[in-house]
Amino acid sequence: MKHNIKRLGILIIGLLAILVFYLSYLNVVRGSEIAANPHNRRLQEYEGQVRRGTIYDSKGVVLATTGLSGEKNKRVYPRGHETAHLIGYISEKYGRAGLESACDRYLLGLEGADRARNYINKLLGREQLGGDVTLTIDSYLQGLALDMLGKRRGAVVLLDPRTGAVRALVSNPGYDPNKLEEIWPQLIQDEDAPLLNRAVQGAYPPGSTFKIVTAAGALAARPDAARQTFNCQGFLEVNGYKLEDTAVHGRVDIKKAIAVSCNTTFAQLGLDQGAQNFVRTIKAFGIDQDPGIGLPVRPGTMASPEAIIPTELAGSAIGQGELLVSPLHMALVAAAIANSGDLMKPYLIKTVKDSMGQVLQREEARHWLNVATPQICGIIKDGMVDAVRSGTATAAGVAGVQVAGKTGSAQNPHGQTHAWFIGFAPADQPRLAVAVLVENAGSGGSVAAPVAGQLISTALNKGY
Repeated sequence: MKHNIKRLGILIIGLLAILVFYLSYLNVVRGSEIAANPHNRRLQEYEGQVRRGTIYDSKGVVLATTGLSGEKNKRVYPRGHETAHLIGYISEKYGRAGLESACDRYLLGLEGADRARNYINKLLGREQLGGDVTLTIDSYLQGLALDMLGKRRGAVVLLDPRTGAVRALVSNPGYDPNKLEEIWPQLIQDEDAPLLNRAVQGAYPPGSTFKIVTAAGALAARPDAARQTFNCQGFLEVNGYKLEDTAVHGRVDIKKAIAVSCNTTFAQLGLDQGAQNFVRTIKAFGIDQDPGIGLPVRPGTMASPEAIIPTELAGSAIGQGELLVSPLHMALVAAAIANSGDLMKPYLIKTVKDSMGQVLQREEARHWLNVATPQICGIIKDGMVDAVRSGTATAAGVAGVQVAGKTGSAQNPHGQTHAWFIGFAPADQPRLAVAVLVENAGSGGSVAAPVAGQLISTALNKGY
């Protein structure tokens, strides 16, 4: 009997020790993460107690700050529509979104010394302060990209291929987060989906811009494809299906095929490399991943491997079929080629400081994926340079700067083709990579390429 009581006592003490350890772990190790979870109802309580920190662009321009409305803190977004999808919002009624949500634990002072400092301030009845976040975004380029989209639905992503720093991430149409409470009913009923961040959550067939990925896979599977020529007769028959081309291009090599955007050549290259190599290349570019930029990114999707029959493979090789990607992923495709196959991890947050200016986090350039060899990227780059010099992408040209690019006009079930452009500049030493998508707008060469050209020109003139 005594032994049983002793064993029971040991068991109870053991369970209590485990409980104490687990509660300590939750409080000390994961406390700030749990406190900042968007599903935590106490967040709104923190909002009422803490003066939320400021979000700045890379030049120190205020993108989100806290003012007073009567006796309550009120979040203010000086750039309004321009940064709505990027910064997001804070609302008692509708929750939180964007970087406002992702950076909660910093902005509410739940990290670093601010956590203890604010606890003391609360006890002493003093104001509690959150930390500040500085982004890689340039608000001028952000506004310019939005202006160039005008009233058209679409997205623009601009980044530095050497580091992964995102300079602009734009989705249109948008909304004014300063008036969220008033306009919410209209936003959720609007058929144009203004709450959707098309740059990272949009799912689009990439059209001919995806020929860059197909080329990389074909050259990796068979290096002699660089010396091969193809005879384009204006169509390709695949198991009884006739895949039409935009023209009869005659004999072309892979560089010329990129420049003139030859469907026949790239459908054949897709078939030649086979479904396994094609899928492997898509994964190598990180298209099936969320790269973790602080905003949720929709991974690209395609037909299941067993469903990639020859007709599907030929269609996917030219960016059609069941293939769907986001504009961010296509900007990363351009960035990978620009950086000789070394794809850097994209990021939006440059620095995080606590309420006393102490740096809590400083993002540095980090390698993410090895996409292709420098030799393969060099071949593809030459074709992209020719596309801007004399092919389908001449409208992306910038005076005095060699631009490399690829256009796309993606068929879709919702009307006119989506207009695409991806590219980078200067081609010899790339500092900028871009993706432009304009929904149901027609030709990528005449619609998306000029947007990219103007954005690249302005960014280079600003010293990027």
